[in-house]
Amino acid sequence: MFALIFAACSKEGDTIVASSGTPSTVSASASTIVLTKATENNKAVTFSITKPDFGYSAVITNTLQIAVKGTDFSKVAEATFDANALTKDFTGVELNTLVLKLGIPTERASDVEARIKSSISEHYTPVYSNVLQMKVTPYSSTSWLYVPGAYQGWTPGTADSLVSPTSNGIYEGLITFTAGNLGFKVLTKKSWGPPEYGKGSAAGSVAVGGGDLAAPSAGTFRVTVDLNANTITFTPYSWGVIGSATLGGWNTDTDMTYNRESKLWTVTTTLVPGAIKFRLNDDWGTNFGGAGGVLASGGSDINVTAAGSYRIDMNLVTNTYTLTKL
Repeated sequence: MFALIFAACSKEGDTIVASSGTPSTVSASASTIVLTKATENNKAVTFSITKPDFGYSAVITNTLQIAVKGTDFSKVAEATFDANALTKDFTGVELNTLVLKLGIPTERASDVEARIKSSISEHYTPVYSNVLQMKVTPYSSTSWLYVPGAYQGWTPGTADSLVSPTSNGIYEGLITFTAGNLGFKVLTKKSWGPPEYGKGSAAGSVAVGGGDLAAPSAGTFRVTVDLNANTITFTPYSWGVIGSATLGGWNTDTDMTYNRESKLWTVTTTLVPGAIKFRLNDDWGTNFGGAGGVLASGGSDINVTAAGSYRIDMNLVTNTYTLTKL
């Protein structure tokens, strides 16, 4: 344990800076922790601290900070101790959720560091404890948010979902909004009830209890909700068919439509003998070709040998495509 001991407080500009404070000392009941789904409800670790001292009686907030080793705590996952508590227990699922916010891989041991941040006010400089060295192996823990809205009748049970593959608080998914039906809410379960996320006070933010959120326009978007920062973003996401076999040739995409039930991108169009490819957002940065009904990123042109009306389906879950002559 180390201490910073001075006699008084000073004022710099409009900010009061604490000039005395003895940090806490932190210890953990385990330094190597392997987390599993089967034991997620068991106690995984207990952190114990000594009481920090700011030189007078004050309400002290003690916050556990965990960071990837060697990052100097530039990005942290945090959990606050209860008032006056000198220990904090974590179940497997609680610790797993916390460390996955750091973006570390699952099913593999990662070196992390832990410390205690002690503060009495935003106007006073916090003090930090010793740093613990730990190894944590998190497990894969997928979680979802649900997005009922006007586009599907405001029904939570059939709403599109956003997924977080590692439960790190960041959720993504595709949603197709129709004209005049742009409003929606974000739920943590397939039913109404708190917490219900709506519009935050700032543009691009979400807040529990806020009013209806709204998509920027009709169309398909990759919707990203970050519950760590309480933000939401919309990225246009549209696939089309282009090529010498299409009506627009190699200059103009024929737009496809996303079917939320089948998860297929589909278009019915006229083709002539020639070639086609699929591309994202009318740009060659992401495109698919391939042969034998199998998509390949940047792959070869897909040949069309006979003229006629075709239904074209693209499945990005199975990475396949079909051309059906009608």
